[in-house]
Amino acid sequence: MNSLKERALTGFGYAIILIAGMIIHPLIFAFVYLGLLVLSLVEYYRMVQLAGGNPQYINGIATGVTFFISLFGFAYGIWPLYVSLISVLLLFSTFVIELYRNQPNPLSNIAFTLLGFFYIGLPMSLLNLIIFKGLPEERLFYPWILFGITIIVWIYDSGAYLFGTTFGKHRLFQRISPKKSWEGVLGGGMVAILTALLCSRLFTEINGFNWLALSIIVVAFGTFGDLIESMLKRSFNMKDSGKFLPGHGGILDRLDSFLFAIPFVVAWLFFAGM
Repeated sequence: MNSLKERALTGFGYAIILIAGMIIHPLIFAFVYLGLLVLSLVEYYRMVQLAGGNPQYINGIATGVTFFISLFGFAYGIWPLYVSLISVLLLFSTFVIELYRNQPNPLSNIAFTLLGFFYIGLPMSLLNLIIFKGLPEERLFYPWILFGITIIVWIYDSGAYLFGTTFGKHRLFQRISPKKSWEGVLGGGMVAILTALLCSRLFTEINGFNWLALSIIVVAFGTFGDLIESMLKRSFNMKDSGKFLPGHGGILDRLDSFLFAIPFVVAWLFFAGM
């Protein structure tokens, strides 16, 4: 009972921080989500180190932070988009830095460092392109699309868990995640679609068809994101990405579906002209 209470309180506090950070003010958004980015990268690089790797811890975090800040500044109207090229320079500096580190397995060190950026830093930074609309001319703070996407992710994860534990018989990916089932995916997918239809009524900046498309993207790529994080943890021989959230594991354990879905969400929004 204590464990269940701890899990519930942690989940509630986590949700409040994310939602408040998302909807109150763009600067609060930047502070909260940049913090999530840093904590996620710390967890990831720590897992790599515990598994025997030796990534460029500081450079990896600095690259992710720089890219997030550069995209936020662009979306907020502080500077032009080409400022984000600083992050590209930091990415390429990873190869030069490894020359002087004199560590074993340099190619693995470079690969693990860069993976941190592409797996965590890039999708978290792309949130800046969702939280503002009318880029690059208007730059209006409009958090409700991201809010709706976040709710769809949460509802899908919860629905998949409930349907999976209740009706799950056919394993989705036995080798990577023995408990996940097709019944969970289909059940979670149905409630995700219903949530998207509700979002289309509440947040009319985008129409029902696009909300439906976003929910399908969340279900498809969110599922892959969950499986990919399970694959990483298995390869590192770890159960959780960290212990930052009592009863839930680490930040990455909560963001795995979200992180992998976001680049595809952004791509859809831009191709749809939003």
